[in-house]
Amino acid sequence: MMTTYDKLFFLFCYLSLVLFVLLSACKLRLYSNLNIQKNCSFFGDSFVGTGNTRKNEFSSWKDPYGITFPEKPAGRISDGQVLTDYVAKYLGLSTPPPYQFRKVMPQLLKDGLNFAYGGAGVFHTAASYPNMTVQINFFEELIDEKVYTLSDLNNSMALVNVGGNDYRFFLDTNGSAKDFPSFIASLVNQTITNLICIQKLGVNKIVVDGIHPVGCIPLFTATTSYQHSHCNSTFNNLALLHNLMLNQSVAKLNQEAKDHTTFVILNLYDSFFSVLNNTSNGNTVNLLKPCCVGVSSQYSCGSVDNNVKKYVVCENPKSALFWDLFHPMQAGWDAVFNKLIKDGLHQLKY
Repeated sequence: MMTTYDKLFFLFCYLSLVLFVLLSACKLRLYSNLNIQKNCSFFGDSFVGTGNTRKNEFSSWKDPYGITFPEKPAGRISDGQVLTDYVAKYLGLSTPPPYQFRKVMPQLLKDGLNFAYGGAGVFHTAASYPNMTVQINFFEELIDEKVYTLSDLNNSMALVNVGGNDYRFFLDTNGSAKDFPSFIASLVNQTITNLICIQKLGVNKIVVDGIHPVGCIPLFTATTSYQHSHCNSTFNNLALLHNLMLNQSVAKLNQEAKDHTTFVILNLYDSFFSVLNNTSNGNTVNLLKPCCVGVSSQYSCGSVDNNVKKYVVCENPKSALFWDLFHPMQAGWDAVFNKLIKDGLHQLKY
């Protein structure tokens, strides 16, 4: 016969088991309700583009582009991986295929699609490629075609990177310095309109990149032997103004959405500067000196004249931040993204 002590001990064990089962069920339910991103779509320009440009028109499909990854030209304007690859990996996804290959790579669409085109902008630019609005229209057409369901969209993320080409085109078409602030305002306003369009399509997380310190790209630092201490302050200040307006507008969007994690900004400006100012790794080589350049001012990275290469590539790709006059190298993106992770990227996942 069981004693009172035995009965109490049995009751304690039984209640402990019931409590354990209940807590486990609650924990599983909690994790199932987390909006962990299951796919990601990318919109914008060459910073996130992975091969939508036409092969017969863009240098990214020619040597020496892609020499680091995938060891051949593959449409990325870099020696290897770009921001898209790092974001996808961080989310535990495969890099989404370019939009133009959607029909030949249907098995890869589950992780998302890349709608970005090198040279594209928020508005019309010098490149004859779809701007941001048209890229979103491509996305909407696929939703109408049931390529992505409402459930897919509810657990998805979109990343937007645009602006750099718009500013370059503004300058190339005789835009004046005094008109820059109003142009920045119009560009940020249109960007916000585009972000809202993506949200209305059902995407629950939208990430937009801030402008990097454009005054430090090799195009502007070449005259000072690529010294980052001599970055063009005028263009960097314009980038800061752009980022300030963008931050204010995105903060307002999150307030209206009553969810402060719907729209997220990636602070590329500070991340790039942090990499430039970090010499703790012992690398004191000119980080701003591009790895791939033309042999003279009339040539550029990838130029060929009468089957003769008219460009040179640095011996140590890891010693540079930039691949050419405009675009980071894989090593550059790696350093920048690691800085972004240290500053906190958990909002991208949930």
